[in-house]
Amino acid sequence: MSVRRKKANRRKQPPKDYSGVLQRLLRLLRNSVIAATVVVLCWGLVIMLDRPVTRVTIDGSFERVTAAHLEGVVRGFLPAGVLTVDLASMRSTLGTLEWVDRVSIERRWPDELHVTVTEQVPAARWGENGLLNVRGELFVEHARHIPAELPRLSGPDGSEWQVAQRYLAMRDKLLQVGLTLSELQLDARGAWQARLANGIEVRLGREESDRRIGLFVDIVAPMITTRAKKVAYIDMRYSNGFAIGWVDGAPSLRHAGALSDA
Repeated sequence: MSVRRKKANRRKQPPKDYSGVLQRLLRLLRNSVIAATVVVLCWGLVIMLDRPVTRVTIDGSFERVTAAHLEGVVRGFLPAGVLTVDLASMRSTLGTLEWVDRVSIERRWPDELHVTVTEQVPAARWGENGLLNVRGELFVEHARHIPAELPRLSGPDGSEWQVAQRYLAMRDKLLQVGLTLSELQLDARGAWQARLANGIEVRLGREESDRRIGLFVDIVAPMITTRAKKVAYIDMRYSNGFAIGWVDGAPSLRHAGALSDA
């Protein structure tokens, strides 16, 4: 007995159409050629316009930075073209110089660089020989010349901004009652201590320093204005009062409560 198997009907597959793929490849190739042509033209234009830098002008009001020093740094990046010179590296290097605060550099075609430098403005002394700028940043650690009129601030490493902000807040409040803040210290325990220009020491402690400053301005300052030369210190570290230490006598307590954080 023979068995006949029916052959499966196989439909013929239509030929694949690669025309779309070919068109995309041709379009990509055409765009690549156009892009390459644009790049070549632009680079050729840069080469044609990139004149060698032959002039450097320095602008700024300097007391401690010299234009000759700045120009020497700029010359270290030359020879270079006015369009291809590395301004970012130049600006960064100039910014690391002592007493330099801000730097801007302009290209002036055909062959000039114009450098504008802003010098640091010292606002306070930090510790023995450091200097803080107006933003509370330590910009010189070992200054050789420190203006005598600068207030002296001190504190643990990294606390410069915190101390500077507290100084500004206290200074403004004290000026309202005719007092000048000359020193402010934050110790390792977090306690604040200030000294006025008239020599009086003000002990604020660790806690509630804002409230104590307000109490000092509102109540203590008017009491000691006419007797400032007789006062050695004011101790504000009491919960409900303060103590006055006299130059030639024992301290006297006013509205004194328990000592909170001596």
